[in-house]
Amino acid sequence: MGNFLQKEPPPPMVLVPPMFDFPPLAARTRMLESSYDLLFGKLALRCLFEDYLEQARHFNTRIMLKPIDDPHVDLVANVSGPLDNNKGENILGDASFRWQRDLDDPHTFMDLYVSNAHEILRLRSCAYYPKYGVGAFGVFPLLVEKRMHSEDYGVLGLRYGSENLSIGTTFLPFPLVSEVPRSAWVVGRIGRLTAGVQYKPDFGIKDSARFNNLMNWSCAVGYGLGSSSPLSPSFNFGLEFAKSSQLIASFYQHVVVQRRVKNPFEESVIVGITNYIDFGFELETRIKGDESSNSVEKSIFQVAASWQANKNFLVKGKLGHVSSSIALAFKSWWRPSFTFSISAVRDHTVGKTSFGFGIRIEDLREASYQRADPNYVMLTPTKEHLAEGIMRNIGNRPMLQSDITSGNFDNIPRNLKPIDQFL
Repeated sequence: MGNFLQKEPPPPMVLVPPMFDFPPLAARTRMLESSYDLLFGKLALRCLFEDYLEQARHFNTRIMLKPIDDPHVDLVANVSGPLDNNKGENILGDASFRWQRDLDDPHTFMDLYVSNAHEILRLRSCAYYPKYGVGAFGVFPLLVEKRMHSEDYGVLGLRYGSENLSIGTTFLPFPLVSEVPRSAWVVGRIGRLTAGVQYKPDFGIKDSARFNNLMNWSCAVGYGLGSSSPLSPSFNFGLEFAKSSQLIASFYQHVVVQRRVKNPFEESVIVGITNYIDFGFELETRIKGDESSNSVEKSIFQVAASWQANKNFLVKGKLGHVSSSIALAFKSWWRPSFTFSISAVRDHTVGKTSFGFGIRIEDLREASYQRADPNYVMLTPTKEHLAEGIMRNIGNRPMLQSDITSGNFDNIPRNLKPIDQFL
């Protein structure tokens, strides 16, 4: 009876909501692309600058589903077009049916893509063996309106990837002598420093596919902290010298912050919530080119920031030299989940504001809540989780004190693990 009367109150809790889109869909096909085009913060900046910032006076609908009986396959369909068809724009539609060998490893897969645009039917396949670090991939356009470029006949690729090195090349199945290779890259990492070089000629220009043509070469160097897990703060600065004519400086930071919360709809033991804040900057300056070109085209910049307040609301804004945008997204974590977004776009050249809309239905990524303690013991995905000691330490240290700082992500859910175990 004494133990019953002296029962301790329940420990305080902190909400650790899932990220809206992690891992990003682009990470599923990263083995088909050059590591040079994805590292140096490029993948994170692409998601920050593009996701939920819909085109002005346009709508975008995406459906991502997988069958319950076979989670190895899924379907992603997109429909986009203008809200008013005064300019005679077409409504674009495409769909991709994907098979993935291992649920925990998205790098061995095959997908079939259909569209009403240029590539009507396309097959892509990739096989990667983590034990040896080698992989092979191919992109084969089966039906094309008109084969105008060399890529319209298909592209094959080979790659080697480890934790600190990535080497790869792409080539045409039936290439001309001057078109071997189609592209090549080498990227290496030492500690927090990443450096790489890429050869990628433009075959649309006569006599351009030569190794001694400096316009075909790009090099970059980056400095990064943290990992790509949303539970871990990260920082990345990149400097790229592209095609001997452009200098691109970029910066990306992912911040995990905590704030007090007093929500009448939550239990009294919930004292805080985790927020995710992302900030990115990119400046592109042309250092060589036609002197008569427009000065606006010589210097291009864009700055963007996003704030995920909880599992349901996301606010994002972008400022650019031509236009600026702000977006608000709402996501419900039903199964399948539903996301609605609205964006306002301000065109600085004409001084006009327009709106864009987006709708997403998804059953690929599930909500993953994580305990905010050093053990990262996973409870049921529909429950919020305990964070002991938050009351005495709130404001002095992050609520997420765990072994992620030491790089140990073995015991956390698949959707929260980093995507950069190898280059």
